[in-house]
Amino acid sequence: MTSALRTPLRRRPVHFRRRASNMAIITLSAVVGLAFALPLIWTITNSFRPGAEIFKYIDPIQWFTFVPESPILSNYVELFSGTFGRAVLNSIGVSAVTVVLGVLICAACAFALAAIPFKGSGAVFAIVVLSFLVPFDAIAIPLANLFRDWGLANTFTGLILPGLGNGLAIFLIRQFFLAVPTELVEAGRLDGLGWWGIFSRIYLPLSAPALFGAGLTLFLFQWQSYVWPLLIGTDQDHILGPVALANLKGQFSIDYGVLFAGAVILTIIPLIIIVSMQRYFIQSVSTTGIK
Repeated sequence: MTSALRTPLRRRPVHFRRRASNMAIITLSAVVGLAFALPLIWTITNSFRPGAEIFKYIDPIQWFTFVPESPILSNYVELFSGTFGRAVLNSIGVSAVTVVLGVLICAACAFALAAIPFKGSGAVFAIVVLSFLVPFDAIAIPLANLFRDWGLANTFTGLILPGLGNGLAIFLIRQFFLAVPTELVEAGRLDGLGWWGIFSRIYLPLSAPALFGAGLTLFLFQWQSYVWPLLIGTDQDHILGPVALANLKGQFSIDYGVLFAGAVILTIIPLIIIVSMQRYFIQSVSTTGIK
């Protein structure tokens, strides 16, 4: 009877220590998250201020550093009265086409590497892995010269083509495809399906998380691209968001309010997409390579 009463008393300190440890981890995570969120909050705040007041409340840091004293919307009105709105629409269109076509191309390539046996598949996969380890900026200039020779400068085709084949997206989808049981492939072959039928009816329906993760990778690669649009899309009809944002800086003066408003627009759009699709991306990464 006495030992039965003592057992809960011994467990209480362990329970309290565990609870205190969890609270400490939660507090530390909240502090780290707030530290990462402060630059974004400061950027959003400055987009609602006149350009002359952007750096007024930086030193010392105070309440008005992150909360506008007299919010204004003129920065956004001036921003979209020029060519920036057209550039954002161009970025959305180019990114959307890149995601749709790129996911299909990368999934087909990943399927060939994961399901179809052929000589040299290991060497091809090694080349794919090496391709996304090489920075795109290192090959951008010679590739741009080739595109100009082919007549693809200042065209949406020239802006989209380099983003369709992404080594990281192929890698993610292939690793997910390896987890598909071979028994399903054999059953499909017995039912008379060819490789295209196996790909479209078995692999693609089972790989939605990997496809979402690959699509998000392609979208971010295209959305934040700056060097390639600067080399290929130089006219006003084909200019993209990052290049238009850089063009907001005048030769002798900079309206920081409008500049921060443009940065907010180019940040909020991918942020909404990432937050809404993060569970698919996490699922695709967590199940990569698991059979």
